[in-house]
Amino acid sequence: MKNGKKFMATLVIFSLIGQIAWVVENMYFNVFIYQMFGASAADISLMVSASAVAATVTTLLIGALSDRVGKRKAFICGGYILWGISIFSFALIRTDTVAAILPAGASAAAVCVTLVVVMDCVMTFFGSSANDACFNAWLTDMTASGGRGAAEGINAMMPLLAILAVFGGFMSFDLSESRSWSIIFCVIGAVVLLVGVLGIFLIEEPSMQTDGNRNVFRNIIYGFRPGVIRSNPLLYLALAAFAVFGISIQIFMPYLILYYTEALKMENYVFVMAPAIVLAAVFTALWGRVYDRAGFRRAALPSIALLSVGYLILFFTRTTVPVFIGSLLMMCGYLAGMAVFGAVIRDYTPKNRSGMFQGLRIVGQVLVPGVIGPAIGAAILKNAETVVGNDGMVSFIPNEKIFLGALAVLVPLMILLGVLFAAIKRREARQ
Repeated sequence: MKNGKKFMATLVIFSLIGQIAWVVENMYFNVFIYQMFGASAADISLMVSASAVAATVTTLLIGALSDRVGKRKAFICGGYILWGISIFSFALIRTDTVAAILPAGASAAAVCVTLVVVMDCVMTFFGSSANDACFNAWLTDMTASGGRGAAEGINAMMPLLAILAVFGGFMSFDLSESRSWSIIFCVIGAVVLLVGVLGIFLIEEPSMQTDGNRNVFRNIIYGFRPGVIRSNPLLYLALAAFAVFGISIQIFMPYLILYYTEALKMENYVFVMAPAIVLAAVFTALWGRVYDRAGFRRAALPSIALLSVGYLILFFTRTTVPVFIGSLLMMCGYLAGMAVFGAVIRDYTPKNRSGMFQGLRIVGQVLVPGVIGPAIGAAILKNAETVVGNDGMVSFIPNEKIFLGALAVLVPLMILLGVLFAAIKRREARQ
């Protein structure tokens, strides 16, 4: 692994700011359309699923294109700049603005929900180009197998640090006010844009070998060819396990903040969650080293165990201290699992084709979980309790059953992991 200060600064800055943007999208866009436009669980599921499809198609295309070009830096910097600009656009989506141009009787709230879904896909295109496709390929290019667990531990802790930063930054805002969201989108957009500019001076172009293949379509479908699958069975088993792991997470994650605020009435949830986030971030950074020293099996199983216990506590309890403990264990298991799966997938990714395989990784990490997980969550919440707000909007209240659904998905995950562990053992025996 490149251990220079410049590499570490690039890793931390681009990973953290990218994750902050994703946290706003993944955890707060749901709150945005819920609070501003009275979105239903089905609306939230549609938005998450559409974004997952956009992320996958984008990463397949741009990952393969960056491999053909043999460059990462331009895609990362340009993508972050356009990503920031697209985030600005959400400040313009307001019911009063939309209502002024709609015919009488049309629902401004429904149109705003549609606009958010569409613009979320546009924003995802730029974000996935910069982060999912090219930054992740850059990280694979810049690390050697012996140090990938450590680098992935740093990379995997960033979602928690991003959650902490966003929670802390949002504390002073009344999220039921349109003005608060306008400020949030402008600030986040500006930060992302400035990081893209900073990358021009900070990012080192990795050394890459290209095969001279100018057919981008062939590069896009490379990872889906039967011959490639047969040649890399461990990679595809790891991706399948990662997809099931992600389904479990996506059953509850789109509704997590709404569960805290609407079901548990935790107005101080930021103060409760902040210590859990800090502890989980430290744990995740250290857990990547467990992968390097002890291997995939010994790093993966404790992660799943922590996640399971966290689910059970969150399902059975509703008071502050147990919810804190359950959230801490859930987040430790979630982020440690992300680090472990991320590291093993990088280890089994063929050299000099990391860009092509970023799209395949997104299929497992984003598309499959992003389509199936929220749909399961929405089905679980289909008959959830509802409440009528002062403005007449009817809103659903998420309940604890989402954690039980997430726990149930870990059963097929353990079966897949058993198959993967056996395949790894057979490979090691042959070497």
